[in-house]
Amino acid sequence: MPLPKAELHLHIEGTLEPELAFALAARNGVPLPYAHTDELRKAYQFDDLQSFLNLYYELMAVLRTEQDFEDLANAYLARAAAQGVRHAEIFFDPQAHIARGVAMGTVVEGLWRALGRSTENHGVSTQLIMCFLRDESAESALETLEAAKPYLDRIIGIGLDSAEVGHPPVKFREVYEAAAALGLRRVAHAGEEGPPEYITEALDVLGVERIDHGLRCMEDDALVERLVRERVPLTLCPLSNVRLRAVDVLAEHPLPAMLDAGLLCTVNSDDPAYFGGYVADNFHAVRDALGLDQERMRELARNSFVASFLEHDEERRARYLAEVEAYDFPGRP
Repeated sequence: MPLPKAELHLHIEGTLEPELAFALAARNGVPLPYAHTDELRKAYQFDDLQSFLNLYYELMAVLRTEQDFEDLANAYLARAAAQGVRHAEIFFDPQAHIARGVAMGTVVEGLWRALGRSTENHGVSTQLIMCFLRDESAESALETLEAAKPYLDRIIGIGLDSAEVGHPPVKFREVYEAAAALGLRRVAHAGEEGPPEYITEALDVLGVERIDHGLRCMEDDALVERLVRERVPLTLCPLSNVRLRAVDVLAEHPLPAMLDAGLLCTVNSDDPAYFGGYVADNFHAVRDALGLDQERMRELARNSFVASFLEHDEERRARYLAEVEAYDFPGRP
């Protein structure tokens, strides 16, 4: 049985495996520029964030109907449950779908057909976080928030993703203020490719409660001290960092130093279909590459529940944390 954990940095569109992409393409009559799944898998080689995003958005074309989004979410939840995920806070990118003529309602209703029954069907509690594309305009983000208002009973928060460099958090001040007024939780990608200053700006200007990625905080000692003091969670994605060249090799990942510094780090999968592993695969990879012992692994699992947005259900959080403390690690093969 895998170590119980929460996943807090997961883009549902990034769970689109080649087999499902081809199945949905066939169902919807969408041509793909690949002859078969093996050829598509070979395309999953990236030089940087932008080369990944180009393929990521290209493959989204197969997602058209509520059924497509339900199938996508159920496929992820089945894999996540098998990897020990007990709670998942799932990102989605409505602008990327609206731009293709797919309505906000189609996306949210389709995802919710899976997420609304996720505990019953998969043993995984879920929450939904709507992300804005930072390489789109602030006006587009505001329009997207407006379009989401009929669905805010199913959306607990907002995030900020896509190409980071050249798109500082301050660009989205207004939409984050509007989201805060609506009572939405706030997170943002910062400090992946962008500088440590983007992390500070996300905290001070956007009022975020959690930083997605954030590994470049280690370049600023004062920022590290602040993140530790304020207990700001960081949702790290180690295999993603290597695949997108934020870190050259996993053995050089700063995770151990971050934990030693007292940072509230969590391990997540980001876009697992593209980056070579789901969340337990990330846990196993950092364990092996960085020599993390069982108590460090337990700490990472504990952090994931501490950092989750489960304030509305502290009994559930406590139950999950008790599962982590009671977990008996199997012997290493």
